[in-house]
Amino acid sequence: MKEVDPAALRKSRRFLLLIALVFAAPMIVAGLLSWSGWQPGTKGNGEPILPQRNFVDEKLQVRLDDGTLWPWRDSEPRLTLIALAGPDCAARCFETLTGIAKARLMLNRNQSRLRLLYLGAPPVDPGRRAAMNTYWTLGRDVEGKLAAYVPTTPDTVSVVLVESNGTALSLYPAGFDGPGLLRDMVKVIK
Repeated sequence: MKEVDPAALRKSRRFLLLIALVFAAPMIVAGLLSWSGWQPGTKGNGEPILPQRNFVDEKLQVRLDDGTLWPWRDSEPRLTLIALAGPDCAARCFETLTGIAKARLMLNRNQSRLRLLYLGAPPVDPGRRAAMNTYWTLGRDVEGKLAAYVPTTPDTVSVVLVESNGTALSLYPAGFDGPGLLRDMVKVIK
């Protein structure tokens, strides 16, 4: 049997460790960054709803204009975007709702994966109400369980994004950033 040169063996082992370190270094750095609390690109534009709520478990009832109850769990996995109108929904409120409907259209082929639910008194103008019926399902919170999310400022809207299993994900309070909401929707609707 041929004798192995100890210097060559040490050099080979160092080379192997160097290769392993090259592959392990990014994972170690990512682990350290995650452990320190920094995670890139995970912050949404809405406020997380804490403690977490599941509207199915809470038996939150939304009565629609046609008298039926809103099904939180749909026949296919679809998210729900709930618009909660403040008092006297008028021009600014309607403009926000129109922007949300346009954002849904910008989801292109995934727009069917998002349902739009409007809770509250619809705009008084009959033309605006008719336009809303094109994109929004109108209803009301039967027991007022969403009252904490309803804005108090007149002519404003807040929004709650709800997972297909009924879990509330994020709150976008009145005056939220519309493009930020769209970015969040694109992240969760795939």
